[in-house]
Amino acid sequence: MKKCIPFAQAALLAALLTLSTGCSKTDGIGGAAGDASPATMKINAQFAQELKLDAQEDFENAKRGFIAKPTGKITMADGTVLKDFSAYDFLQGKAPDTVNPSLWRHAQLNANVGLYKVTDGVYQLRGFDIANMTLIEGKTGWIVVDPLTARETASAALAFAREHLGNKPVTAVVMTHAHADHFGGVLGVVTPKEVAERKIPIIASAGFMEEATSENILVGTGMARRSIYQFGRDLPRSAKGNVDTGLGKDVAYGAIGIIAPNWIIYKPTQPMQLDGVDFVFHNVPGAECPAEMTFSIPEKKLYDGAENLAQTMHNLLPVRGAKARDALRWSTYLEQALEQTKDADIYIGSHNWPVWGNANIQKFITMQRDVYKYTHDQTVRLINAGYTPREIADMVKLPKSLSVFFGARGYYGDLRHNVKAVYQFYIGAYDGNPASLNPLPPQESAKRYLELVGGADKAVAVAQTAYDKGDYRWAAELLNHAVFGDPSSKSAKELLARTYEQMGYMAEAATWRNSYLTAAQELRNGPPTKGASKAMLMEMLLQTPIERFLEAMAAGLNGPDAEGKNLKVNLVLTDLKETYVLWIENAVLHFKSGDAAPDANATLTLTKDIFVKLISDTAGVKDTLLSDDLKVTGSTIDLVRFFGLIDKAPGTFAVVTPK
Repeated sequence: MKKCIPFAQAALLAALLTLSTGCSKTDGIGGAAGDASPATMKINAQFAQELKLDAQEDFENAKRGFIAKPTGKITMADGTVLKDFSAYDFLQGKAPDTVNPSLWRHAQLNANVGLYKVTDGVYQLRGFDIANMTLIEGKTGWIVVDPLTARETASAALAFAREHLGNKPVTAVVMTHAHADHFGGVLGVVTPKEVAERKIPIIASAGFMEEATSENILVGTGMARRSIYQFGRDLPRSAKGNVDTGLGKDVAYGAIGIIAPNWIIYKPTQPMQLDGVDFVFHNVPGAECPAEMTFSIPEKKLYDGAENLAQTMHNLLPVRGAKARDALRWSTYLEQALEQTKDADIYIGSHNWPVWGNANIQKFITMQRDVYKYTHDQTVRLINAGYTPREIADMVKLPKSLSVFFGARGYYGDLRHNVKAVYQFYIGAYDGNPASLNPLPPQESAKRYLELVGGADKAVAVAQTAYDKGDYRWAAELLNHAVFGDPSSKSAKELLARTYEQMGYMAEAATWRNSYLTAAQELRNGPPTKGASKAMLMEMLLQTPIERFLEAMAAGLNGPDAEGKNLKVNLVLTDLKETYVLWIENAVLHFKSGDAAPDANATLTLTKDIFVKLISDTAGVKDTLLSDDLKVTGSTIDLVRFFGLIDKAPGTFAVVTPK
């Protein structure tokens, strides 16, 4: 029987559900995407001349083993389209003026979507999501490698494979690393009940659960917002919009889940048999991902490079943000991979298409190894010569032997961005110049610059001259000051949008293209009114250790508002039989597990399920007001005050205009 909750407690719950920081919508200027300028067409024409874009080997490999192509759409339960298999049908023929021809070629390669036979007993599903799902035939069923980002896409991919290969059960799941596009769809291929009843091995490397959950909780809101730029989520799929992501087509923003691994790879090299198939796993943490592994299947002469290897230069620091990655360690792992593949005839990876033939595999890995090693060594050399990140980014160029190799081109990562990542990895973002120690905030600095040059109209006039000359970097820098210094200037916004379009049209990196074009779109229409839905993460959040949420709560405490306030709350999680004491001291939120504090201002007793939904803004009336599993004792007013100090960012903040 449902119990009645006093009005004060109902008010508390309403407050917990609605507390958030606001974000005003930019005064957009409207307008559609423009055409490529003469300067952009000239730059793109140079790319077409310098690279052998008509080389066919990659196209042959991308199509090799084709079985069937899916049609239609993959949708969520509410009808939201996650994947439209016809969205990239425009990727035909020669590159249009609005797309870098090298990126266009790469986008066409990634557009080979469907079910492919790699070799006897090994199949890949490509294009159902940004990553590949690999199926390896065991004695009794399918071993699933990397079950994509979302439950919906993973379920659709497996169902499509079963249509053509037979309705065999899943007998093991291998999650190569702790990025969501390689584990988030696991509940679309197996359920926790199946795993328990059939004792299905779920394999991942040491540290997987910690890394998989921590990244998405502590700074998940900010990274999700920035990922809209990196992956071009809101751009039209067209020659003036999103053509690719570099690693694959688009990301499925569906229901993300997780299952804790029950078999852990913790040794550098660890043999293991799964459903009658002999694997050799290689633990390679701290390069592309803090928790990652590759593997070999000796009998099939096959090597899976996970995401340490892809048909593109990877990034050492994603546009969406992350911890800077260790380029030297990455190159060391690839040196080891050369030894691990000395007898391999087939390479597959978590993204893009395979490579066949040992000589081709050795060359592929060698080129990848040397891209990261060259980037690392030359950046370090120039650091020691006193150069700053922006200077080094313009100085480092790949030698021709690497730059002409398509697998080393910057379709996902970018050499200039990677150089800055190496700099940051070793000595931080500060460039050593004291003028950079305490610079003015962007908007204040912009106002001063505008005052100096005589106002936004003057800045726009100078920027227009630069734009007409094709000097887009200078135009963007100047117009960025104009927009931040005078947000009411529609002419500054429109010219900056046009400038970003040209920079996007000539970008070889899909991530840069998507970022520039998203910026142009938001200058015209404003930032999104809704952030990334936390509901899509719920299946994963419910498996996340409670400490991760408490850390995120502490990081969300509004310090200035909390100054001078000393509040203490007991959090009792009945289903976990765990109690935490949360208290504010010196405007810092602390927590510890143990007995409830007798001097707490209030005690909140509930299940983990309800608590997670409350703090992620996904709880409804049934979860709270009508639940038997929630109780408040002590001062309801103090409990409201306590949670009222926790900011809940909606993830819709402005990026290219003042906040």
